[in-house]
Amino acid sequence: MTNKPDRSGPCILAGFALAAMLACTTPSASAHESNKRVADANALATTETASRLAPQANRRAVARAEKGPYYVDFRARTAASWGHAFVWYGKTSERAVEVAGLTPAGDTWAYVLGHLTWVPAETGASYGDLDPDYLTANYRVYLNEADAKRVFAYIKKLQASSPVWNAETTNCTGFIGDIAEYMGLKVPYRWQRPENFVNSLKEMNGGRQMVRLSAE
Repeated sequence: MTNKPDRSGPCILAGFALAAMLACTTPSASAHESNKRVADANALATTETASRLAPQANRRAVARAEKGPYYVDFRARTAASWGHAFVWYGKTSERAVEVAGLTPAGDTWAYVLGHLTWVPAETGASYGDLDPDYLTANYRVYLNEADAKRVFAYIKKLQASSPVWNAETTNCTGFIGDIAEYMGLKVPYRWQRPENFVNSLKEMNGGRQMVRLSAE
């Protein structure tokens, strides 16, 4: 009987070596998969957060854009009689404002006489126009730069072409109504109390904040 070499020892050793290699490599693969799942979860969470924040950021950007860099503020204040209507206008980033309105020039006598005939007028700021304590109503609308230049030029032209005041025909509500009409806003009945006029102006235009002039 021929003795064959016993090869079981090397086979057993090879088996142990293979098992040891598998034991070392398997946990490493599991750790890799685990890390990949964590990374995927983190990426998904980041994407979802960005998706939630993006619309909010866009809404804030749109809201800022809708405000515009310039404005016209239709205002009403108390006075010794019916009150007074006028406009503030300017740039949102600046504290200084321009004031335009139509009032009788002079003292109380000019105002009384203005109910009977035409009297000389003033078209700038009058007493109380800059005091917030006298304010009874306001409606502010915003403009882009190109439209603001056109509107502001029209206001100055209107001031220069309004030499007289009369309580019934050429008064303060009619003056700011001309400005609102030039801007394309719907204008209420003009011969009413300034406070009612400004509130009606805002209501008729749905409180819209941004105004864009037509190309004409």
